[in-house]
Amino acid sequence: MVSLIGHQVAILKHHSLGQAGVGHLWDEKSTTLSLVLIILRKDVVTMTCWRAIYGTLVVLAITACLCMSQEAVPSSSVERQSLDEAWWTGPMLAASAATLPRGHFLIEPYFYDVSVQGHYDGNGNRHSATHANGYGSLTYLLYGLADRVSVGLIPVAGLNTLRGTNSGGGMGDVSLQGQYRLTQFRPGNWIPTTSVVLQETLPTGKYDRLGARPNDGMGSGAWTTTVAFYSQKYFWLPNGRILRGRVDVSESFSSNVTVHGVSVYGTETGFSGHAQPGSSFFLDVAGEYSLTRSWVLALDVTYRYGANTRVTGSTIPDPGSGQNPAGVQLDSGSSHAFGLAPAIEYNLNRNLGLLIGVRMIPAGRNTTATITPAVAINFVH
Repeated sequence: MVSLIGHQVAILKHHSLGQAGVGHLWDEKSTTLSLVLIILRKDVVTMTCWRAIYGTLVVLAITACLCMSQEAVPSSSVERQSLDEAWWTGPMLAASAATLPRGHFLIEPYFYDVSVQGHYDGNGNRHSATHANGYGSLTYLLYGLADRVSVGLIPVAGLNTLRGTNSGGGMGDVSLQGQYRLTQFRPGNWIPTTSVVLQETLPTGKYDRLGARPNDGMGSGAWTTTVAFYSQKYFWLPNGRILRGRVDVSESFSSNVTVHGVSVYGTETGFSGHAQPGSSFFLDVAGEYSLTRSWVLALDVTYRYGANTRVTGSTIPDPGSGQNPAGVQLDSGSSHAFGLAPAIEYNLNRNLGLLIGVRMIPAGRNTTATITPAVAINFVH
């Protein structure tokens, strides 16, 4: 359980670009709607969650159509908000498709608490789980290398607590990323801002040989490569206010990992073997509504799929036990997770803003139900 909390930090905005690893707690396009329909169940409570997600996606789709219609036939009686009169911090999870101007930088620290509320089994049924918290921070440090190219560093740190065990934590895996902008949005033009992102997560966090301190597991031990595509567009609503939309999609692949002893992969003392983390797919559809120049309402609707993670090896018993090594094979199984992340943004000026939000996992399969309140400060220079 503790290892799963350690991996939660990745979801906070990329993807956060999904970190691959064992059994993450989690952790718009017709594809997402189809996936929702495929795994609908008869359980009343879970059905309500599916309907909420489905309804949200439908509302976003209808709103986008209305916005495009409004742009095509502008109303002379409504004054449209100018882009200069709309300040943004960004939604809780979806990263921007825009790159920084050359020589400029962005600093955006996140502080959050991943609170375990339950667990969804392979059929989508929710069960109780031991309460746990993963307190953490994730900071985006980005720099405009050129007008179309941004590079960055994303360090992670955290503290894990699990009822009945000692708390623990430390530094997690560090990510390096590069982003290249393909197109740029301009008012009156249907082309959105788009970019491609390449991210490499380095296995800097502790993940095995944890001994009596399993809560210290904050990494995955794997080199994880993430390829992503970001898009962003502005729409003018019938009342003249701006709705900014983002669609981010990413796929992550991880290397095999050598594992010894107690680890984030669920192995025990005396184990020696390997883990093969499964790939991870992540889709985020987000919208931001500009209430005033400073105040913004935001919502992320997310879907994550994680392929099976397999652990193989053997457990060597104590020398004096007289027992032979026992073969071990663990499979996490594939997982699905749907998330909602409403947030509110307050921007002191064009370069400094504050975001307060909460991410919820209301439905899924073979994943953990969590609630994650978070606060972020966005500074651009």
